[in-house]
Amino acid sequence: MECTGQKAHQGNYTASIGFILLGFSDVPDLQGFLFGMFLIVYVIILMGNSFIIIITKVDLSLQTPMYFFLRNFSSSEICYVSVTVPRLLIDLCRQNRKISFLACATQMYFFLVLGATDCFILTVMAYDRYVAICNPLLYPLIMNNRLCVQLVAGCWMTGISVHVGFTYQIFSLPFCRSHQLNHFFCDVPPVLELVCGDTFMTEMLIDVVTVVVVAILFMLILGSYVKIILTILKLPSAIGRAKAFSTCSSHLMVVALFFVSGVIAYLRPKSGHSTVMDKFLSLFYTTVTPVFNPIIYCLRNKEVMAALRKILLKWIVWDSKI
Repeated sequence: MECTGQKAHQGNYTASIGFILLGFSDVPDLQGFLFGMFLIVYVIILMGNSFIIIITKVDLSLQTPMYFFLRNFSSSEICYVSVTVPRLLIDLCRQNRKISFLACATQMYFFLVLGATDCFILTVMAYDRYVAICNPLLYPLIMNNRLCVQLVAGCWMTGISVHVGFTYQIFSLPFCRSHQLNHFFCDVPPVLELVCGDTFMTEMLIDVVTVVVVAILFMLILGSYVKIILTILKLPSAIGRAKAFSTCSSHLMVVALFFVSGVIAYLRPKSGHSTVMDKFLSLFYTTVTPVFNPIIYCLRNKEVMAALRKILLKWIVWDSKI
């Protein structure tokens, strides 16, 4: 009884004072450098994805389902990064890195929701490319405006509903080990390390959600692209094959970067976890992938670059008239 009471008291203590995000406090000499690096990365992500949203909205030649999905993916990426990076920048500038229990739960919830939304949108984008290349004659009928809106709405709503109970399950557990969170945001693995008692069922739930949301969607994307590649190889025109490969390879690069790092982070055996590796993987899928998204979809996309040239030309002509 005494032990149980002590655990309950410590759990309430953690819930009342929250957590302390240790972040990168183990490298104090690099705090200024890390702040500058993450600030630059965050600005690049905001500007790059905002550029995709604007150019795919204003250019008439980009009013297609593919760019409609890309616009939503960029919007999700901006929100996804904004859940973690601004807080990281603030923590790098101050000594007090406390985060309340509720704020930590909220950050984890939105991080998981937006991560799941990204996964679903990437899957929908793969389906769009599958229909466009494997059933080009039926593409306008299948990928109509109504279906596109329904698919995107489903991506956002499914992400919201999946993680409500999941986040509640984690934060209803007793925290009685420490209130120091050795991470730079409230991710699932480091938070679970502070839980006392048996976490087997929670870890099983994490594995199930990860397999359903990440692994299955990744397999669906992979299956779609196997069929796409087989169809592309049958195209008679070399130019047509090159264009199709260019579009699909961009999407596959983003998928590989995002999904692989997430699967490794959440499905690694607990015995193989290390703080340094967890932080590195988290940095990869929270900042590195969103940075590459606008680079891959813009610089490697001839249609987007052509639209950019048209807009710049209009600005130059309008400026010269003034």
